[in-house]
Amino acid sequence: MAGWDPRILPSQAGKTFVVTGGSSGIGYFAAEQLAGAGARVILAARSEAKADAAASSIRSRTPDAEIGFVKLDLGSLDSLRAAAAELNRLDRIDGLLENAAVILAGRKRRLTADGHELTFGTNHLGHFALTALVFPTLARTPGSRIVTMGSGSTRLVTLRADDLQSEKRYTSFSSYALSKHATQAFGFELDRRLRPAESPVTALVAHPGGAQDGLTPFRAGVNEPSVAQRFLAGLSFVAGGSKEAAAWPLVRAAIDPDAVGGQYWGRTTPIFGRPVLNTPVASSHSAQFGEGLWSLSENWTGIPFPL
Repeated sequence: MAGWDPRILPSQAGKTFVVTGGSSGIGYFAAEQLAGAGARVILAARSEAKADAAASSIRSRTPDAEIGFVKLDLGSLDSLRAAAAELNRLDRIDGLLENAAVILAGRKRRLTADGHELTFGTNHLGHFALTALVFPTLARTPGSRIVTMGSGSTRLVTLRADDLQSEKRYTSFSSYALSKHATQAFGFELDRRLRPAESPVTALVAHPGGAQDGLTPFRAGVNEPSVAQRFLAGLSFVAGGSKEAAAWPLVRAAIDPDAVGGQYWGRTTPIFGRPVLNTPVASSHSAQFGEGLWSLSENWTGIPFPL
């Protein structure tokens, strides 16, 4: 759509979107923007209290917003199955926005409840499992979309396809980048599988650029940066702008009527700007890596995704 304005979105009335990690950060602002466009938004998050605060904040701007909550811990397959069962009771899912992420898990390698490296297990394996489990509802919703969230970190850390769970070498940042190599590759592999299946579902990938709490608009109970945070954010502006703007590529990929499967939406610069089409690192488009990742993901989660 020419002249896309992320602050004036096309109506999404009658549509339902699920946003993982929708109670805080970039996910919150994606939810706020979609609700402002008239959509029903389901916040899939770990904390009901935080989701309640997010819902209250959204309703303070859009009083008639329809906001739901589903408890979801992407690091637990039991939680994923329970959340998926609840989501599959919805009449429709027009968009699954896979935003939630562990960013810096700490100096020591940690594991999920199911024994996977925490960052990779949450960011990729959790979303792979969720997508597989709710796919029946997506498939019966005409024009539905899945948007996986990538990252510019994929340009800073080379893919280690033989060490995705950081068993050979671990740092918190490299584990995050590896998880984002996987989320991007998953989105493109999903697109490759959906096309020949003539599925009504479309898969796209987005990346947010840079984002800081200190440059993000105040939202009661959601984003309340201190004076010190705002001061430091101003000094380190090169690290990125607001989380509100960082949500723009994710939202555009989910609702732009001209967007098509396999696209990669980002910013006009690596960390700033309007939501525009970008080009991912080459490994994200590798069919060999995508196919291998799919097989590993099925094996590691124990959840088949026959597509």
